[in-house]
Amino acid sequence: MTQPQLTDRAALLRQRQRALLRPDHADAMFLHRLALADVQERLSEVNRTFTSPVVVSGHSEVWAELAPVVPDDEVLQLEKGVHDLIVHAMSLHWANDPVGQLVQSLRALKPDGLFLAVFPGGRTLHELRASLAEAEAQVTGGLSPRVLPMGEIRDLGALMQRAGFALPVADSVTEVVRYRDFGRLMSDLRAMGETSALTARPRHFTRRSVLAAAAAVYQGLATPEGHLPATFELVFLTGWAPHDSQQKPLRPGSAMARLADALGVAEKPLPGGG
Repeated sequence: MTQPQLTDRAALLRQRQRALLRPDHADAMFLHRLALADVQERLSEVNRTFTSPVVVSGHSEVWAELAPVVPDDEVLQLEKGVHDLIVHAMSLHWANDPVGQLVQSLRALKPDGLFLAVFPGGRTLHELRASLAEAEAQVTGGLSPRVLPMGEIRDLGALMQRAGFALPVADSVTEVVRYRDFGRLMSDLRAMGETSALTARPRHFTRRSVLAAAAAVYQGLATPEGHLPATFELVFLTGWAPHDSQQKPLRPGSAMARLADALGVAEKPLPGGG
């Protein structure tokens, strides 16, 4: 069965190229810089030196600072069992097959190699998404697929297990950015290369009346100072290529001590228990 193509890759690459040519591109990449700083901090807490790291990203202009970068193509340019660290940077949300990206990354890791992904999560731009939906319903009486659906963290951790990673962990951090107006937010998204590249997106410019209505709806969320809040959630997925040296979960019933003894309390039978 053919994999559904949620993302129009050709459109995504075009908008990334256009973003690179914008004079405000560097300033608009603040979210990538935040993600890079967090990744560097997390790696500094891992007690090992990585000798063959690589980054998977569509934004080498930011992430080349960390390690060599390969593009986030559907088929990754990674050799089997070569790397001891792979960072999948700010691109997994555009993947048509995110589990496939994880499986390819796992295959490219050495045993006990580390995988770390960072990408926008489900709460990202929830204010904008709600404003656009309400505005379009008001103006046109319907809704169009304009904004990329993003995964919830409770679901994303399960992807790591499906892909075969050991010791998977999923967590997130949230940053709220305040914009002076709706136009500045939309300009930043274009300069990031993060405007819609959905395969099912409308193939015409959004009506000015819809954008004006969305701006009016969004204005209702303004702070007392008149700034518009924009939430960005960064999800981090961490896992290891399986290796015999790693900690294994105990088999059910194999515990050598009772929990009550460890806590120093008396063990009481449950009501109705045997």
